[in-house]
Amino acid sequence: MKVFIVASILLLVSCSQNLNPDSDQIETWKQEIIEAEKAFADLAKTEGIHTAFVTFAADDAALMRGNQLIKNKTGIDSFYQGNDIKTLTWVPEFIDVAASGDLAYTYGPFTFTAIDSSGNKSENKGIFHTVWKRQTDGSWKFVWD
Repeated sequence: MKVFIVASILLLVSCSQNLNPDSDQIETWKQEIIEAEKAFADLAKTEGIHTAFVTFAADDAALMRGNQLIKNKTGIDSFYQGNDIKTLTWVPEFIDVAASGDLAYTYGPFTFTAIDSSGNKSENKGIFHTVWKRQTDGSWKFVWD
């Protein structure tokens, strides 16, 4: 019986340690998200919105655009076809990571710029919200944007 009690206590202690990572671990995970956001935004700037969203979307990602739900990577690929004359820039103002280290979210300002067929430029500014999920290979991909 004593062995069972000791084993139970050790199991509880080890589980609670995993649920309460130290601040250094949380900061490491936040830094990973900052790097993923920066790489995502840089790719949008250099290769375009279409390439960036397809590259950083998880297979089961979803987007809400214009009150329309776009589901999975294939849907995102189709949705962003032909966005060559549009740009999107953003910077996260806030990042938080789950204690488990497998989910995170960010939000901050974005600017979407489009040029119509007459060459007129229009800008739309707002706040983005992205949910990130750690993939089996350790990388971060968005599952909601």
